[in-house]
Amino acid sequence: MDTALDLPVLFSSDDFVALGHAGQPVIAFVRVEGYQRPTWPQAEVPKQAHLDLGVDDLDTAQAELLALGATEPLTQPQPDRWRVLIDPAGHPFCISTSI
Repeated sequence: MDTALDLPVLFSSDDFVALGHAGQPVIAFVRVEGYQRPTWPQAEVPKQAHLDLGVDDLDTAQAELLALGATEPLTQPQPDRWRVLIDPAGHPFCISTSI
């Protein structure tokens, strides 16, 4: 995720990673015991978090994120406005030129 967000890793351990710049807001991820991948768009296992990322070009950004390990779900609610992708841990996130 650090490459996708273009943020440096401030701290990392086996169970925690923080991305950002010192003295500014940080985004952090924590390993969860017994984690189950979200089943979006089905509701059996709900999303635990959701990121919307602003991009300049949907097709270019999607190709770059897929090359980094994201996958594309079959469901795309409004692909001309935003794209849903799934990170390697199973979390859905969106890219949009509207942000």
